[in-house]
Amino acid sequence: MPPVHPLAAYDGSGVDGGLYTRVVGWADAAPHWLDRLVALWSAVGLALFALLMLAAWWRARGAAPAVIAQVLASPLVVVVAYAVNSALKGVVEEVRPCAQLGVRDTLEACPGPGDWSFPSNHTVAAFAAAAALWFADRRIGVVAGFAAVLMGASRVWVGVHYPHDVLAGAVVGVLVAVPLALAAGRAGPLVGRARSGPLRPFLGAGLVPAGGGRPPTVVRRG
Repeated sequence: MPPVHPLAAYDGSGVDGGLYTRVVGWADAAPHWLDRLVALWSAVGLALFALLMLAAWWRARGAAPAVIAQVLASPLVVVVAYAVNSALKGVVEEVRPCAQLGVRDTLEACPGPGDWSFPSNHTVAAFAAAAALWFADRRIGVVAGFAAVLMGASRVWVGVHYPHDVLAGAVVGVLVAVPLALAAGRAGPLVGRARSGPLRPFLGAGLVPAGGGRPPTVVRRG
């Protein structure tokens, strides 16, 4: 039986420690290239969500003001979700599974004491970004959602989170992001007014007629 971590504030191994151990075992038996790929994604994959936000902004420049307001708010949504989750981590104080279960050969170095496990910050940020982007751009939101699932799974694969840490992180990210994204849409009128000022190149000119250019001229007869 692996030794219990001496500084355990909360032992989450009773929830799904067996599943965690199984996943880490799969990682240990997996091809080296796969482990390196997953570890790289787990470490730097959040950068993809920043790129998706940029893509959503580019696509939203000709959309309704409420849409671009939601796009511009998406980074703030992620920051708020991260802050909420950090506070929750400090309340629960769950020891990392690699420390609690004495697993030494994880793909990512096991965080030290005081770096709590529940919920997963990476997963919260990924799902908050995906939820915020879904309201602004469905296609990009779907891509972000798929990437968020991969991010959460990677955190278990590299050995630094229990599966329930990831599931809770997904829930926290979505619950924080949805009301904030909806509220951001109400800032549409403000964005619409800003489009007529110096921020117009950044915010776009809004919707134009289907053929582009000026609306057709109406000729009066009689």
